[in-house]
Amino acid sequence: MVVEITGTALAAIGAGVAIGFAGLGSGLGQGMAAAGSVGAVAEDNDMFARGIIFSALPETQAIYGFLIAILLLVFSGLLNGDLSQFDLNVGIIALGVGAAIGFAGLGSGMGQGIAAASSVGAVVEDNEMFARGIIYSALPETQAIYGFLIAILLMVFSGMLAA
Repeated sequence: MVVEITGTALAAIGAGVAIGFAGLGSGLGQGMAAAGSVGAVAEDNDMFARGIIFSALPETQAIYGFLIAILLLVFSGLLNGDLSQFDLNVGIIALGVGAAIGFAGLGSGMGQGIAAASSVGAVVEDNEMFARGIIYSALPETQAIYGFLIAILLMVFSGMLAA
């Protein structure tokens, strides 16, 4: 049995990598931040809203991965049933697109969750730490933004978005 690997099949894998790994990073990050928030709320009921804010911060990595996965699915022809739209070279680039945001989102989401969990603990001790905690928690976001931008650039300059 001969299996033919098409560019579109690789784009499907790229879409899975994009949302799978970025979503994993977001989920782990949100779990860490939420765990810290639960402890903070147990200590001070007024921490609920601030805890939710810190817990929601790592969600953006999953959004970036989701957007890239949707773009890959739309422009590869998978959503309209045209499985021959991408050649093998573009399919390999599509795999790189998914890896760019997937792995960047994984690391960024986990880092953001760690920073957010620590920030919640700091805010319980000192309310003045809220704004600084948000800033520290936002810093790991930059790695996901870099991955998102590289994914978009790969798609644009490979001609993928014009397909």
